[in-house]
Amino acid sequence: MKITIERGALLKSLNHVQSVVERRNTIPILSNVLIKAEDGQLSLTATDLDIEVVEATDTDVAQGGATTAPAHTLYDIVRKLPEGAQVELATQEEGRLQLTAGRSRFALQALPQEDFPTMTAGSLPHRFELPAEHMRRLIDKTRFAISTEETRYYLNGIYLHAVEDGKTPALRAVATDGHRLAQVDHDLPDGASGMPGVIVPRKTVLELQKLLEGDTGNVSIGVSETKIRFEFGGVVLTSKLIDGTFPDYGRVIPVDNDKMMEVDGKSFAEAVDRVSTISTEKSRAVKLNLEEGRLTLSVTNPDSGSATEEISVSYSASPIEIGFNARYLLDITGQLDGEQAVFAFADSGSPTLVKDTEDAMAIYVLMPMRV
Repeated sequence: MKITIERGALLKSLNHVQSVVERRNTIPILSNVLIKAEDGQLSLTATDLDIEVVEATDTDVAQGGATTAPAHTLYDIVRKLPEGAQVELATQEEGRLQLTAGRSRFALQALPQEDFPTMTAGSLPHRFELPAEHMRRLIDKTRFAISTEETRYYLNGIYLHAVEDGKTPALRAVATDGHRLAQVDHDLPDGASGMPGVIVPRKTVLELQKLLEGDTGNVSIGVSETKIRFEFGGVVLTSKLIDGTFPDYGRVIPVDNDKMMEVDGKSFAEAVDRVSTISTEKSRAVKLNLEEGRLTLSVTNPDSGSATEEISVSYSASPIEIGFNARYLLDITGQLDGEQAVFAFADSGSPTLVKDTEDAMAIYVLMPMRV
């Protein structure tokens, strides 16, 4: 194999694939990236056996072939090369990959390509397309609520499913960690009808978000009971799905909350951020005291003192006092597109519903805490 490629193009592709590779591996080949050159294209593949990312780039192929090389080492080398450098990659007989750029020369220990595991997606019967910006929206507005608690592994991802129950059919993304919930809908794309509800793992979600950055085309999505595949802009990401049952999230979304507060989202977030400065790291508790036209935010920390701030709101129901985790409040207000946020309360012990005045297809639920 012998190819020449511009440093920027190689770095972009390596950056996309190397982040899948785990830093510590008990299987040496999983630390490597598979490099294939044929028909004027360089293809890079990385996997951790749960996710596989393949990226193809046009390049000058003098001689086709394939090999593997340590992913992170190769990425670091290319990253440190001068901008605009022409990089030559060539395999040597003694099982090494030689990288040459200007006066720099590196010889990396390669492992046989035959040992590199390939991930077969099998049949993906449900196929549909979404514009990249809409796929990004589904991820951006829900990923903050993905649980990191490994014992409830079925919450460690985004639940993607088709909703066709009488209302407008939608492709819905839901994430929850038991303390907060995010639900975002998108008009149901052609081909998504009847797809199984699937839980896309957290690592896959984060990789997809990085790969989609700046992409303006369409994302082609294929789904089966056990795998999901995303294809766009020369990239193919295939991932196993979480084998579990997502809880019946509809039961925790309140429908009768009648105490409505409308507040300027930015002013509210800034006030929460200020008063929570003295809250304890562990609880991050902030108390909301609501009365007509006025919201008082307060935090009391026995070790460092107390803080209060008052802001004007649109509220005319009976007074209510309720506590929340400040971090969770900021996470949710950070997702809102509109200037105004609408909070629907029931009482101090029940879940609160948060809506965005600009985006009717996104709703958030927040569990209160005792303060």
